[in-house]
Amino acid sequence: MFFVRFILLTTTLILAAYASNAVAGLPYSVDGQELPSLAPMIEKTRPAVVNIATRGSVDMQNHPLLNDPLFRRFFKGFENLPQRKEVKSLGSGVIIDADAGHIVTNFHVIDGADEISVTLHDGRQLEATLVGSDPEADVAILKVEHDGLVSVPFADSSSLRVGDFAVAIGNPFGLGQTVTSGIVSALGRSGLGIEGYEDFIQTDASINPGNSGGALVNLRGELIGINTAILASGGTGNVGIGFAIPINMVREITSQLIEYGEVRRGMLGVIMQNLTPDLARAFGLNVHQGVVISQVVENSAASKAGLKAGDVIADINGESVKSASAMRNMVGLMRVGAKMDITVIRDGKEKKLTAFIEDEVEQSIAGEKISPKLAGAEIESRDEGGNQYLVVSEVLRGSAAWNARLRKGDLIISVNRAPVKTLSDLKNAVNEGDQQILFNVQRGQTALFILVE
Repeated sequence: MFFVRFILLTTTLILAAYASNAVAGLPYSVDGQELPSLAPMIEKTRPAVVNIATRGSVDMQNHPLLNDPLFRRFFKGFENLPQRKEVKSLGSGVIIDADAGHIVTNFHVIDGADEISVTLHDGRQLEATLVGSDPEADVAILKVEHDGLVSVPFADSSSLRVGDFAVAIGNPFGLGQTVTSGIVSALGRSGLGIEGYEDFIQTDASINPGNSGGALVNLRGELIGINTAILASGGTGNVGIGFAIPINMVREITSQLIEYGEVRRGMLGVIMQNLTPDLARAFGLNVHQGVVISQVVENSAASKAGLKAGDVIADINGESVKSASAMRNMVGLMRVGAKMDITVIRDGKEKKLTAFIEDEVEQSIAGEKISPKLAGAEIESRDEGGNQYLVVSEVLRGSAAWNARLRKGDLIISVNRAPVKTLSDLKNAVNEGDQQILFNVQRGQTALFILVE
């Protein structure tokens, strides 16, 4: 028994000594050969990823009781409560143009920011200005003034495959720059309700709060996506499902943000739905996925191109269309005037059509975009049976529009004595600097004038 214990103890000591020497040599080599490491790539890429800190303030909605004179009489002082509160945010960004000082990040990282501070990899802090943003796709472009910046090269995200290695670099939980690795778990994720335009790369590389706006790169150190969201229990931590906006989509958006400060999306003019197996059988098609046009808007780019209800979209500009959300992304990323070569299946035969993207028709507008006196109201353009009219679709209680006595459901007949039927009419009727705005509205079965001062 003693001999067995002696042998076991000796073997353990020998293995421990070997393991100690092996661990000491791990970072360098084994049998004279270097071990694989991501360190060289990361050392070149990390300087292009920055930490972003913002400071801003948001309006605080008053409690309805504060509008009650009786409450204000007995609880004096409450009306002097702060109307705004300060908010702070932490996130990440990626330098995409070192010469111009352009940094891409998520819109939600800088939303509502009055001050934006960027911290470089070496600790230097710079003030940043907002060049432009696109809330629909959750992308924003910042600009900093500094020499010696380092940018990251772009990959072609359309060539990504499930199983490709991916590395996430960002600022999780405000800890400072952190690197995690994993693989591309899925491609083309959409319908999640996270953004207006979704075509996410899914990855199991750990992404946590604060990683938003950071880089997702391949093993060559090329940017394949911008880390944006996570799927987690309670939304507070990583469970191996993170989402990044593909860099090809980001490039299309940022080019417009840099040029115009906004994304000028066009409209094709169709209502579409996914082609289900039942619909495919009804149309006599031997396909499993695609998009079917259920309605074509009159006088739209689609109607001018000859699209009809019941057409099945096979491809656009040579790229197959697999779902309605994918088609929405394709159209949404095209500029006004862009040409679309569309292949449709109609009555079992392929047909080639050409459409040119047109300006998106504005369907609603926030009151504050017309006048500060109308802040808190949403005014919507509607068309029923060819009859156009304007209606107040929403009024925030306690807002300027609410205090002016505008109410949800008010049908706007005229503004400043000028008849209005479209949002363009409304904008033309309200002059900048007007001391007062006279509305004539229909409310239920009655009509009344409302003077907004």
